[in-house]
Amino acid sequence: MTLTPEIKLDLLRKMLRARLFEEKIVEVYGEQEMKTPVHLYIGQEAVAAGVSQHLRTEDYVFSTHRNHGHYLCKGADMKPIVAELYGRATGCAKGKGGSMHFVDVSKNCPGTTAIVGGSIPLGAGAALAIKLKKESGRISVAYFGDGASDEGVLQETMNFSALHKLPVLFVCENNFYATNSPQKARHAEGVISKRAPGFGIPSAFTDGNDVEAVYAAAGLAVEHVRSGKGPYFLEFPTYRWKGHVGPDCDYEKGCRPKEEFLEWRKRCPVEGYIGKLALPEGELSAIKSELAAEIAAAWAYAKASPFPAPADLYTDVYN
Repeated sequence: MTLTPEIKLDLLRKMLRARLFEEKIVEVYGEQEMKTPVHLYIGQEAVAAGVSQHLRTEDYVFSTHRNHGHYLCKGADMKPIVAELYGRATGCAKGKGGSMHFVDVSKNCPGTTAIVGGSIPLGAGAALAIKLKKESGRISVAYFGDGASDEGVLQETMNFSALHKLPVLFVCENNFYATNSPQKARHAEGVISKRAPGFGIPSAFTDGNDVEAVYAAAGLAVEHVRSGKGPYFLEFPTYRWKGHVGPDCDYEKGCRPKEEFLEWRKRCPVEGYIGKLALPEGELSAIKSELAAEIAAAWAYAKASPFPAPADLYTDVYN
């Protein structure tokens, strides 16, 4: 994949947008104005940035409970997302979904499911619709983690997708923990993507903390899927810095070894890429200032927005 200076800057901007957004949540979460649980994406930004760089607006994205980075890198509007975190009526799910149920139909992010593995059949379902409607060149992306790979629905969906040559890209972000259960205690074989060839699906296992490596692997995968050759499976080993849920570092509670966290912290995808690009200080500061202004405007919009009216409790509810 060709990496122009413009693409490199865009990859960095995507990662920084996700990182600074999440850091703002960490900064304000203790104020207790956000009542929704938050599953933060800090440490995994290279995956969403590298994959999203190849996606078009019309491509579908289905995410997980840890969805902030996926939607931001797809270009979702930040204001309704922040309003959703604060439970406001202007939120992307009208204040009813919270952190785990972001949606931006304009970017073809139809909605997030908090059910572990729930994104997998949704991604394939959208791909089936693409095929039935003969929307050539459009694809669907399903993000999920190593915990979701424990669910039988992954194997069932891979089989169905391969059988019907669906335009779906499976993206496994393997951060090695399902809540606090380490992968080595759950999987006899540690490379999840090895399962895909058993269904005739090509796969790749690539460093999820190297945004250029993600970009290259995703480019080949997206080209394969977009050209009508059927599904593709990508696995990216990476690491979340915060706890499974919340702004705290769970190694402090004994959930993970501190030494393991510190080793992965040294491999920060954002700082590592900043060092690699060696941008002039003014250029990097300008990007950060632009993103800081977007974040400030989004927070101001959210806090100025009204809460849903009591009667709204009964709208958009299906029996």
